[in-house]
Amino acid sequence: MQAHALEGGFTNAPIDAARAFRGLMTAMARPGTICDVSGATAPAPLSVAAGTAILTLCDPDTPIYLGAACDTQDVRDWITFQTGAPFAPADKAMFAVGGWDDLPLAKFAIGTAEYPDRSATLIVEMPELSSHGATLSGPGIKDTASLSLPDCAAFQANAMLFPLGLDFIFTCADRLAALPRTTRVR
Repeated sequence: MQAHALEGGFTNAPIDAARAFRGLMTAMARPGTICDVSGATAPAPLSVAAGTAILTLCDPDTPIYLGAACDTQDVRDWITFQTGAPFAPADKAMFAVGGWDDLPLAKFAIGTAEYPDRSATLIVEMPELSSHGATLSGPGIKDTASLSLPDCAAFQANAMLFPLGLDFIFTCADRLAALPRTTRVR
């Protein structure tokens, strides 16, 4: 393990983790809302927002899948030291991080009828994140919201699986937005 794995975690863990958790929960409760987050400085190619989400959500009991571009020794060492999360293939992962084209959507767990919560949450690194694009509606959205999404059809199909399905966190630089499976996309 390299020394860089020891760096980039939360400086003031209780305060930084609480702020990051609040940002993540705000984004998940209000789909389409873009939140600023900080606290983590993960190794490239992970963004500040992706690193912060990983530090906030992952622990030794939450297997994580790394998309091809994120699957570097530096990233593996950092996640191992900072969270203890084990690495897993897509079908066994509770969390995943990577670019849209690096994440095999069909392989991730979508939950079961008895346990719909046993689905994966995907942290999708985006080149840009903006409040323009697809129209969102559903729980947590007063009328409608808009969010730049990589593939509307995939999210429409995901919403039709409810109560099963995947949840998404989109990250870019120090910003993130979420798209839970309950959100309808047009």
